[in-house]
Amino acid sequence: MTNLYDIFFGVIYGLIQGLSEFLPVSSSGHLALFPKLAHFKDPGLIFDLAMHVGTALAVSLYFHKELLKIGKSFFMFIAGKSKDMYGTNFVIATFFSGVLALILKDFAQEVGRHSGLIAFNLAFFGVLLYLSDKYFAQENSPLSGKSGVKVSILIGLAQVLAIFPGVSRSGITITAARVMKLDRHDASSFSFLLSLPLILAGAALKFYEIRQTGASFSMDMCIIGMIVSFVTGLVTIHYFMKLIRRINFCYFMYYRIFIAILVVILT
Repeated sequence: MTNLYDIFFGVIYGLIQGLSEFLPVSSSGHLALFPKLAHFKDPGLIFDLAMHVGTALAVSLYFHKELLKIGKSFFMFIAGKSKDMYGTNFVIATFFSGVLALILKDFAQEVGRHSGLIAFNLAFFGVLLYLSDKYFAQENSPLSGKSGVKVSILIGLAQVLAIFPGVSRSGITITAARVMKLDRHDASSFSFLLSLPLILAGAALKFYEIRQTGASFSMDMCIIGMIVSFVTGLVTIHYFMKLIRRINFCYFMYYRIFIAILVVILT
């Protein structure tokens, strides 16, 4: 029989993950705050893995045409049959993200969980997101040409900062993309697509840790959390992409500062 407690917290965690993974507000900051508010024990690595699989599926389904385009563009460029470098620049961004993430992973795990640092990251990078959108962007889209190599490297390196809780992976990649003069739509779609290798790599590492520790888990909570994070993530991506051209980023900044204050008070 399904435990109602598992259903409730599976739904709540899945909603938080699906919403905050793709909005520039930091899913890790919210997931650090929720157990303090609800007096709920951390459900563990397996549940975390299940929810990340849910959000990875959401990205894969929503952007399936773009993913096919990336693959085709990359192999056509490598074969010398196309000058479109979108897929190649995506691979470059992913490579730089992966290498630097491996270098900083242990350091981030050691110092990144401090509540004061999480609060600072929430507030500081929220302000940075707003300023980059307001003052730097000039509405260009250079990712398909040679000039996109520099853009991709910067976005890939910026994404690595998201291993520190409170930064927000989507927030920091959109910030970097706006500084490099991508328009809002391209900045957001590239950010969401770039999340997929990171989510899958993180899920693989978590799976390895689970195999090593042999941790116990609630199957009901994992399944419910994965389904809810998938559905919520899909809806979040859809409406964020619809609203991105006209929404004011100051609202994300204000919200992040509010959450940062709560983290300081409650953790």
